[in-house]
Amino acid sequence: MNKVKVGGIMQSDGRALVKILSVPDHASVAGTVLSAMGQKGINIELIAGSYDLDDLCNFALVIDQKDLDQAIDIVERVKPAIDAGAVSYTPDVAVITVFGPHLREKPHIHGRMFSAMATVGVSSLAISTSISSVSCVIEGQLLDTAIQALSEAFDLPFQIKKRPKDY
Repeated sequence: MNKVKVGGIMQSDGRALVKILSVPDHASVAGTVLSAMGQKGINIELIAGSYDLDDLCNFALVIDQKDLDQAIDIVERVKPAIDAGAVSYTPDVAVITVFGPHLREKPHIHGRMFSAMATVGVSSLAISTSISSVSCVIEGQLLDTAIQALSEAFDLPFQIKKRPKDY
């Protein structure tokens, strides 16, 4: 398989995934949760949201691991106001991002990324994209395995960029 040229890959470990599940459709939900996090200085590195078959929203938020206890307290506090059905969390996750430029002109990048990781048994816990990047959340202990698979799938112009654990 030929390597596909991309702008690069970034990784950040030492993160935690917080899920807010089964939330009825309210205009204020995202603002309520994200404002509460921001007021306590908790940075959200990745957000993914979608609606299920019952028209209930499910949010996935990636934060710094050190903020997990405080984030859980915040979400539990706002849970009644947003009518969330459940809150769950996964400590020790990592985020891997493959970036462009111009991923919209390379529709095969997304499939190549997830196929490469699947060949080594790495699945994603959450996915988020932008016009120039595709990011996924994986179990932290699988980070090196995933990075190796992606390094073999993509032509990288430089060494993989590591985000600092405490930013």
